[in-house]
Amino acid sequence: MSRALNKFSAQTVKAADAGKYSDGGGLWIFKNDVGGGKWVLRVHVHGRRREMGLGAYPRVSLKEARLEADKWRRVSQQGTDPIKQRQTAQRNAERNMHLLRDIAIDAFESRKAELKGDGIAGRWFSPLELHVLPKLGKVPVSEIDQRDIRDTLAPIWHEKASTAQKAMDRLRICIRHAAALGLDVDIQAVDKAKALLGKQRHKVQNIPALHWKDVPAFYQSLSEGTVTELALRLLILTAVRSSPLRFLHLDQIEGDVWTIPAEAMKGRKDATSDFKVPLSSEALAVIEQARPFARDGLLFAGVRRGVISDATMSKYMDRRGIAARPHGFRSSFRDWTAEATNTPREVAETCLGHVSGGSVELAYRRTDFLEQRRSLMDRWGRKLTTPDKEKVIAISR
Repeated sequence: MSRALNKFSAQTVKAADAGKYSDGGGLWIFKNDVGGGKWVLRVHVHGRRREMGLGAYPRVSLKEARLEADKWRRVSQQGTDPIKQRQTAQRNAERNMHLLRDIAIDAFESRKAELKGDGIAGRWFSPLELHVLPKLGKVPVSEIDQRDIRDTLAPIWHEKASTAQKAMDRLRICIRHAAALGLDVDIQAVDKAKALLGKQRHKVQNIPALHWKDVPAFYQSLSEGTVTELALRLLILTAVRSSPLRFLHLDQIEGDVWTIPAEAMKGRKDATSDFKVPLSSEALAVIEQARPFARDGLLFAGVRRGVISDATMSKYMDRRGIAARPHGFRSSFRDWTAEATNTPREVAETCLGHVSGGSVELAYRRTDFLEQRRSLMDRWGRKLTTPDKEKVIAISR
């Protein structure tokens, strides 16, 4: 290696004919016939000569080539092969160029088994799809910091508090997923963003519900026998959620028991834990009335295809001038068990499909209280169908 450095000037390089020229210190330029060329650094590492390309001329200027040559000379002087070190750095850079959208999709795919119905409904992914990925989806995950997250979620942080929190939770999972893949990410970026955003002002509002004393009058007013009214009646009688009821398939009913598949039950991760719903005599009567409307085995079929939508029952109640929502009947039922019966808490919670108790308690509790629930649901059915002679509640149609 020549000890003399910086032999060229920019004009000298430009005017040079085709050939190989040394700038000193191992930096060479190989000129071609059309005035272009390439920069090459020659160094000796572990007793062998290495030639390292530093870029094309004139895209890489003489000044830039000298800076690069100086950097890689120092690497070689430390006994490290500069070519191998640069290749390693390039691989790391490529690894860290994974975009957030790609990471989010991969994280979603790896968690499908934990989600109800493999997450087909999109509820896990939609907070990201709607509120995060439009702004950060094309950003390399390794470049995302707390300020990016804060600026992305700030517009909905107070106005749509629950949605913003879900988006933040999903984003936290994505960043941890990226870390598990070996990417260089700030694992605490989401928590830092939450600190920057501050406490949410939004107040959680409970779903409006009819008082349990008003439910029998409403139930008895559902007398026209339409699919929507029959669905509402069975919803009230069983205290289940809307989704498993709307997708009720006739082969799920055996005798006076309706078995809801585990994947259709919210919050139940154990794929073998189906939920048995005891059907009162009134519930069985409603099912028989609904059978003529069934299509493809689905009891509450939609007008054209599929099943009735989640909004169908809510719109019906709107037309009736009732502020309460269908989901609120679960609350009405639970209040009735607490105020008008001596039902043990475990039995009442199991009626709603809730899993109550600590992990140790649940490990030893093997009963689903089916017989106790059967008696309670029969009593609820009688309550709903017995006219209240002392109080008449006007509910507009």
